[in-house]
Amino acid sequence: MKIKFWGAAGEVTGSQHLIETAEGLKILLDCGIYQGNDEEQRASINYQWAAPPNEIDFVILSHAHIDHCGKLPKLVKDGYMGPVFCTHATKDLAAIMLLDSAHIQEKDAEYHNKKGKKKAKIEPLYTTEDILPALDAFVSISYNREFKISDSVSFIFRDAGHLLGSASVELKIRQNNKIVSIGFTGDIGRPSRPILRDPVCMPPVDYLICESTYGGKVHESRVNSDHRLLEIVRKTCVENKGKLIIPSFSVGRTQEVVLALNTLHESGELPEIPVYVDSPLAINATQVFMMHPECFDKEMYEFMRSDPNPFGFNTLRYIKNVDDSKKLNDSSEPCIIISASGMAEAGRIKHHLFNHIEDPLSTVLFVGYCTPGSLGGQLLAGKESVYIFGEELKVNAAIQSIDAYSAHADQPEILQFLKLVDKSRLNKIFLVHGEPDRQLALKDALISEGYMDIELPEQGQEFICN
Repeated sequence: MKIKFWGAAGEVTGSQHLIETAEGLKILLDCGIYQGNDEEQRASINYQWAAPPNEIDFVILSHAHIDHCGKLPKLVKDGYMGPVFCTHATKDLAAIMLLDSAHIQEKDAEYHNKKGKKKAKIEPLYTTEDILPALDAFVSISYNREFKISDSVSFIFRDAGHLLGSASVELKIRQNNKIVSIGFTGDIGRPSRPILRDPVCMPPVDYLICESTYGGKVHESRVNSDHRLLEIVRKTCVENKGKLIIPSFSVGRTQEVVLALNTLHESGELPEIPVYVDSPLAINATQVFMMHPECFDKEMYEFMRSDPNPFGFNTLRYIKNVDDSKKLNDSSEPCIIISASGMAEAGRIKHHLFNHIEDPLSTVLFVGYCTPGSLGGQLLAGKESVYIFGEELKVNAAIQSIDAYSAHADQPEILQFLKLVDKSRLNKIFLVHGEPDRQLALKDALISEGYMDIELPEQGQEFICN
């Protein structure tokens, strides 16, 4: 049996891992888009495959974030004819995520081809017409149910607590008259967070593919994060009478921030200022969240007893129309604007930053991970000026971050997630989905916990697993 790593190897985007069994079955774990700024990596991961699509037999999808599912339409377009296994909520979320991804790619290509007259034309990876054939391949499976996909292969989804419908995978492969199990964490969520249930720990396995996004890091507490959020709102919107701009991923992060603001509103602590969620995708995703209460934790159920709409309150407004979005930039009223994307790389958030990054009264608050080269990463690194839409702008707005809203486990939470893994049985750990320094930090922590034989695979690297 072989495992080949194609994406999210030494970085946090483009998750794709190919398993080839002894009898020749090819199973792809995730099929994500590379979202970084490295053009060579983008071309390698997004336009090439670990194996020809028509030779891949099965896809198992951990969750609906685009860096995990966003390349599926291209896979089908390029010849894949098998099923895509995922949870019920992931199937529903992926439908709106992939349509949004196609729309963004079409618009980006249209803009580039119109503006760059002397440059080579670009084509989107796929268009909206390619989405339906991809969605037709989706097969949804419940949590905690062993599902057989061939005479020699079965798998189990367990709740990963990272995103609505997110799952870790235990893959069982029969070879040489014995069962070899491969664990794939997907993205590990965080215990004791609102909305979603806590992650279910990884069971004993023979090989483990483990994310490492926050290796060496410890998140601040939820109580502190809500207090800091309130402080930033008061400082920016009440004292400065400026705007609080929050770049936020439309699915998962936006709902958690809205819930935090709702809680502060219910307690009477949130100032009476307008709150805008300026993201059509976030609106659609919030509707999908309300369709899947089976993913909610006990705390969310308790909250909904007194407030049946946890993602809405009197001063909150969801913005769909482009003209209404533009009006937010023309208005001088103090307000909170939550808009995608979380790394400020695309979407309406770039327009809000373009209009407010030079305003010393405003604040930009990041509530999740940003790759170093992204616009968000540059702002968090303290750059004095940034380029937005080709214009160099001075960074006069305050730049803040709260990592407690991250949906990724920190290092202690990763170790807790792995507590049931039998070290004497485990043959090898592969660390993926992390920058090299984060991977090295987690590797050291795992070694100190007694784990042995830990690999940091590079893109395209292949390993034999017996």
